[in-house]
Amino acid sequence: MPAANVQTAPARLPVLQGVLPIAAAQIPAELVAGITLAAIAIPEVMGYTKISGTPVITGLYTMLIPTALFAVFGSSRHLVVGADSATAAILASALVGIAAVGSEQYVALAGVLALMAAVFLILARVMRLGFLSDFLSRTVLVGFLTGVGIQVALGQIAGMLGLKGGGHGTLGKVWNDVQQIGDASRDEVMIALAALVIIAGLKKVSKKIPGALIAAIGAIVASWAFGLDKTLHVVGAVPGGLPYIGLPKVDWNWDVLSTLIPTAFAMFVVILAQSAATSSAYATRYDERFDENTDLVGLALANIGAGLSGTFVVNGSPTKTQIVDSAGGRTQLSLLVMVGIVLLVLLFLTAPLAFMPEAALSAIVFLIGVGLIDVAGMRKIFEQRRSEFWVAAITMLTVVVIGVQQGILLAIALSLIEHTRYGYRPKNAVLVSSPSGSREPQPVTTAAQVAPGLLIYRFTHSLYYANCRQFSDEISFLANSAQPPLRWLCIDASGIDDIDYSAAETLRSVDAKLQAKGIRLVVAEEMGELKSKARYRFNELLGEDAFYDHLEDVVKQYRREFKLPIPSSSPA
Repeated sequence: MPAANVQTAPARLPVLQGVLPIAAAQIPAELVAGITLAAIAIPEVMGYTKISGTPVITGLYTMLIPTALFAVFGSSRHLVVGADSATAAILASALVGIAAVGSEQYVALAGVLALMAAVFLILARVMRLGFLSDFLSRTVLVGFLTGVGIQVALGQIAGMLGLKGGGHGTLGKVWNDVQQIGDASRDEVMIALAALVIIAGLKKVSKKIPGALIAAIGAIVASWAFGLDKTLHVVGAVPGGLPYIGLPKVDWNWDVLSTLIPTAFAMFVVILAQSAATSSAYATRYDERFDENTDLVGLALANIGAGLSGTFVVNGSPTKTQIVDSAGGRTQLSLLVMVGIVLLVLLFLTAPLAFMPEAALSAIVFLIGVGLIDVAGMRKIFEQRRSEFWVAAITMLTVVVIGVQQGILLAIALSLIEHTRYGYRPKNAVLVSSPSGSREPQPVTTAAQVAPGLLIYRFTHSLYYANCRQFSDEISFLANSAQPPLRWLCIDASGIDDIDYSAAETLRSVDAKLQAKGIRLVVAEEMGELKSKARYRFNELLGEDAFYDHLEDVVKQYRREFKLPIPSSSPA
């Protein structure tokens, strides 16, 4: 998430930041957007419960208290918070071996994970760590979500075919499905195919048509009218009414919590990265004010609400945010409208959900998974940055073959390695005069001089422990290979915005070696730690007169000192 965002919008109240201000003329659009979101999201969240392994009712609960809390306390006027396939998949991968899927203990542990994710979000807010979302690169995020999509889609094959399923891990489940293929139910296959055709077909007509809702209603009506609930797998009775509010009923001890910490942290990372990226994108689109740390508060409260209301972790959703935006919603009022609709469903309309065929629900989830598979994104990375493609591919395969939790942890590690690699071997240069009179970079290996005996060396990254050896080696090469021999070596420090202790000691060593060769070290266009020389006492080391504001000042002083002619047209 960017450290600074456009600040053109007026200041808002500490709460209701995403709702206020709103003009009366906007209210109809917000109502339409909220109704549209509810129509599309209700069947989707029912599908997310299949991914998470929790009862269907928990999906509806994610759209109630958690969504309302973010709408009131979040900073973003656009971000839609609710159930998410990635965090649901992480949850399932962690709890499947701890408690029976769908059991009371399983749901309680899901609530504990939501509370633990909230703790991480609160700690991130207190420490102002919103910027950490920038360290999960777009490359690994594409690979991670693609892997989640593949895992989710393949996991629904048994449900669409009416098979018993089983097996451990994605590949184990697929192998079990292949072995049981002869037991496929013709009726459930037909229902799944009908749902797939309706959803995909209506999406081709218009993305605004709630195809999933239409397919779900059609499947429920057919199941009720033809008594299919007696022969097919259906969702079964869905309790109505409001959720119970209270702490999850689990044995609160360190053994339980320590087992869940890695999963909660993985969820926290996904929430941070996905929510931040979505909020930032829409704030930029509408030139609005946006505070990443306030969003952390809203996300934390939303997950506290989830943990205390018997449901699972919630996250910022790019797809739902786009649905609201496309429908004309511009504030969180549209989410509050959706909350009202869900409340009505919980109070009066849960009975029909009992007739929902599992095959239709599996088909909805299958398409959710397919929607996460970013083939175009993977192809684009392959074409433009081959090394990063392999990072994305490794992340994807880890999610599919090993697990979602391991995939996100690997994604974090690969993102940090990728970031470090760019700074570890920066592409530095020496500067020479061009025919037009400007300074242009040349490879360090040329050891080209800007004037006889004067070489300008540009280091293009912060100077720290991992790249200071490259800094020392390149300067040694330049000092030894330059012809004619150097009198001055100038460091263009315009790209060095920080320098750590190891690098400062390296700079002292480099200066000593240059002095032994009779070469003076000077610095131009310094900034950051080099600018505040008092900390490392570089002014005492090199001398006050060794620091220049501009490269041209260095060249002119050098020519004057050694009585070299100054060209009539000097670079600016």
